[in-house]
Amino acid sequence: MAATFSGIPTAALDFYEDLEADNTKAFWTAHKQVYDDQVKAPMTELATALAPEFGEPKLFRPYRDVRFAKDKTPYKTHQGIWFDESSRYVHVSAAGLFLAAGYWSTSSEQVARLRSAIADDHTGPALERAVAEVAAKGMTLGGHQLTRVPSGFDKEHPRAELLRYKTLTASRDYGSPAWLATPRAKTEITKAFRALAPLVAWLDQHVRKD
Repeated sequence: MAATFSGIPTAALDFYEDLEADNTKAFWTAHKQVYDDQVKAPMTELATALAPEFGEPKLFRPYRDVRFAKDKTPYKTHQGIWFDESSRYVHVSAAGLFLAAGYWSTSSEQVARLRSAIADDHTGPALERAVAEVAAKGMTLGGHQLTRVPSGFDKEHPRAELLRYKTLTASRDYGSPAWLATPRAKTEITKAFRALAPLVAWLDQHVRKD
């Protein structure tokens, strides 16, 4: 029987603070049990608790792919969970809790659909409303942005700023509120994930997953 989620312990944040200071195999080996008990176990419980509403979760591996990276530190300094069906993401790190939603990676076809929908005077304003809704809930718009409006679009377009986006997300850093280490964390994360729904719904309708 799966364990019931009871919160993300402060020890999880402490573990990542120590890992940031000593990101080595020796440290990891000596503290692997701390990772398993204080990070992996509660995050797995959280993933299971959120799955009925947000879809099948993917708990990311703690190891970095350093084959083509300049940074050769071997371990990630956060533990993330991705819900592909609902395009939701959550992680815990030394800084605390981070939540996000949206389209992080887009194909050229998706970028074309995104720009077309933003430029359209029917679907574009709907995105502006969605962005305003998530912003009102404390979320910050993000994504990969070009330095200028892409060619083929009016530089003076009323949604010129949005047209610069190639990927579109919204996120919020929560830090380490007192409720993070309690069962209430599931309620707060669920509330935040629901608050991100307007942006995800617009993306799913007009950009679509390939």
